[in-house]
Amino acid sequence: MTKLRERKHNRKAVLRVLYGAVERNRLQVNGAALQAELGLPDEDLSAACEYLADEGLISVDWTSHRTPATVSLTHEGIRLMEEQEEERGQDGSAELPLE
Repeated sequence: MTKLRERKHNRKAVLRVLYGAVERNRLQVNGAALQAELGLPDEDLSAACEYLADEGLISVDWTSHRTPATVSLTHEGIRLMEEQEEERGQDGSAELPLE
């Protein structure tokens, strides 16, 4: 079982990668590419994506094995990331509220 701190870290990492993709005008990220970039096992990536989707921050197209096929930020996810970017300012210290 992944610890709470690790689960929060995984969620934040997923959001950051997806936000980076949006900044490069990529609306969707391939699930395999996301997994490779983050280095997460299937179950940890799936858990993070399921949580974020339930929160309305991302949209996920699932494979038949219940792993992400494609993932994208929702409007709410983009707004959250933009707010965090504005709050972070120069020092980068703001935390994403994913409790």
